[in-house]
Amino acid sequence: MTIRRIWLLLGWLLVFVVIYGSLMPSPPTVMKFPEADKVEHVCAYLAMMFWFAQLYTSTRARWRLAFGFIGLGILIEYIQGWSGWRDFEYLDMVADAAGVSLGWALVWSPLGRILAWLQSR
Repeated sequence: MTIRRIWLLLGWLLVFVVIYGSLMPSPPTVMKFPEADKVEHVCAYLAMMFWFAQLYTSTRARWRLAFGFIGLGILIEYIQGWSGWRDFEYLDMVADAAGVSLGWALVWSPLGRILAWLQSR
């Protein structure tokens, strides 16, 4: 298996974990302070965007990733609202979009080459 395929597999595993954690009835509490879940949303969507933006480097691909992850966040919120055991919140959608934006911005920093650096090792 090529290293790129491993990176993709790990990225899709991250997406699965975010979806699963977002839809499970009683997710674990990672942070304990008011509105901590918004920080968790930002971190989750930042991680997904940052990861995949390193693998798909064209501007067009990154726009697609951004819209895809924002769309995923919106879809998950609606599913949570329909579930009966989770809450629908517009601020969660905003936090998801903020995370996507930060992930895209972070990929322009020196950290944005971390996967390439690891691959060269």
